[in-house]
This record gives sequence, C-alpha cells and structure tokens, in this order.
Amino acid sequence: MTPKLGLVCITASKAVRYRTVTRKRLLQFDSLEQERMLRELYADNLRRLGGAIEFCNLNNIRLYRLSSALFPFADDVIGERILAEFEEAMGLVGDRAIQLNIRLVLHPDQFVVLSSDRPDVIDNSIKILKTHARILDFLRLPQSPWALMNIHGGKGDRAERLIRVIQELPDNVRSRLTLENDEYTYSSQDIFAVCQSANVPMLFDAHHHVIHEQVNTYEDPTVAEMLEAARSTWATPEWQVVHISNGAETFSNQRHSDYITAMPSAYRHAPWIEVEARQKELAIKKLQDEWLFTNVNELTPVICEAASPIAQQIDETALAEDSSKLVKQNTLR
Repeated sequence: MTPKLGLVCITASKAVRYRTVTRKRLLQFDSLEQERMLRELYADNLRRLGGAIEFCNLNNIRLYRLSSALFPFADDVIGERILAEFEEAMGLVGDRAIQLNIRLVLHPDQFVVLSSDRPDVIDNSIKILKTHARILDFLRLPQSPWALMNIHGGKGDRAERLIRVIQELPDNVRSRLTLENDEYTYSSQDIFAVCQSANVPMLFDAHHHVIHEQVNTYEDPTVAEMLEAARSTWATPEWQVVHISNGAETFSNQRHSDYITAMPSAYRHAPWIEVEARQKELAIKKLQDEWLFTNVNELTPVICEAASPIAQQIDETALAEDSSKLVKQNTLR
C-alpha cells in the first residue's frame, strides 16, 4: 500500500486561495448589499474550490482539506439562505472531486468545543458542525468518515460529556465525525478511549503524540502502537487518515515547520496522510520525491526556498488572493 498525501486548505503559491469578508465590514451595509456581497463571494470561492480540486489532480494529491471558512457566515440566517442557492452548483463540484478520486475532508475551527462547561458554547459548536455537514451534503459527499469532519477533544477531564454530546448529534454530523489527539489535553490513549465509547474513528497525529508523551523520535514504539489502535476504530480501515507535521525549531516544537524532513516509519502503513507543513504543496512534492517510494524516513533539510514549479499549472490570476486574508477567515467567529 502506498500512502496518499493530502493538501491542507491553500497552497504556498497563489494557486489555491480563497476570499473572505469580516463581520465588521459586512455589517456596514444594508441587508440587500450583504446578500449581494455574500452571493458574489460564495460563487467565487466555489469556483476556486473547483480550481483546487483540479490542482490536486494535476499534482497527484489525492486528498484535499476544505477551508472551514469557505463560505463565511453560512451559519447565519442570511448565509444559510444564500448558500441554498448554490446547492446544485456545489453538487457538480463535489461530483468532479469524486470523478477525479479526490477525497474531500474538513477540519472545523477551534471554536468547536463539544466538551465545554458552557451550554451556549456547545450549542454554537453544534450549529457550526451542522453548517459544515450541510456544505458536505450540498457537495453530494457521503455521510460517512470518507468525508470526515475532524475535531479535537476540547476541554480536559470532560470525556463523558464529550461522548454524550457526540451520541446526540444529528446523523449527517455524527456519521462524519472523527476525533484527533492533541499535544496537551487529550493524549492518544485518552482520545482512543473516547472514540471507542462514542463509536467514532480516531484521527492519529504523530507529532501531537510525541509532544504529549515527551519522546524525541517518531520511532518510539508507541507511535506505531497508537497508529494501529487508531486504525481499529475505523469501520473501513482503508479510510484511516493521519496527520504529519514537524516542529519548526526543535523536534518537539508545536509550531509547524516549512517542510517535512522526518517521517515515522510506521506511516508507510497509513492509507491517507494530511501534510501539515507551511510550504504546503512544496512539502508534499518533497515527500513524493524523497519518501513515498523510498526507504528513507529522514529527508534532506531545505536550506533555501525556491519558487514553486507547479504553481503555473493553475491560472494564478483567477485564483490569486492575498494570503493575509486567509488568516482573517479563522477570526470570523
């Protein structure tokens, strides 16, 4: 089995970027203008999503993580109404992804905390997840972990509450949900136990694991052990997804590095790998060239950055957007 690599949201080049609008700016206008702005933005971002899918196909990237802010304010009344206008067009984009064998997944933002002590936070988290599930439904993606929505455990020492809330989620949310281990709160063992009780798949992150367990190598036996444990939670083991990142300054640094230069040997048995590196498609290309079809797990360090040779394969003029705008997307809520 050769692992399939995944791109997270945007590219290092301007080939895959999205537009957004802040709440402050939107509220400067009357309701008719707000509708016009969101309708135009949704149409543009949907076109850009189509371009992202084509980009992945051109570069043999088989998994693509959708931006959680693809359709800003889609969980508000006005956004819900505008989004419904795009159901048919969204379905065609989702059909294209299926035709090209590009797997689409999603990672809701940090505001989704199903284990919170505050009922209003849980209610808002469920509202956000319902909106994301509606988007995946409109894209005509299956209500299964194939089109997963991945979240963290949230507030610590609240496993029973987390399990209860998950079990009460709507079918189109719960059927897609996966849970990921994190660096500080929910260890791999902790989230594995929650996944078993809640009957949802576990998404294993090797870098989170080594930080939490304070080990200094991906070859620590617990990495392979937890990879296998996580796989046992997937009803279809071939659908298992994992994350990989490296520390920016040190091995255990939480901040992601530009490239992946250390891979767990156990990940050669992982079916799907989302690559969480700052240089995005360039990091994936490095893994394709130096890791995917070799026996090497320690890759050559990158000394100097180079312009992406694959950036020209997509119309940059049509898809380009200032990267700082993407950062603002995650501050909308």
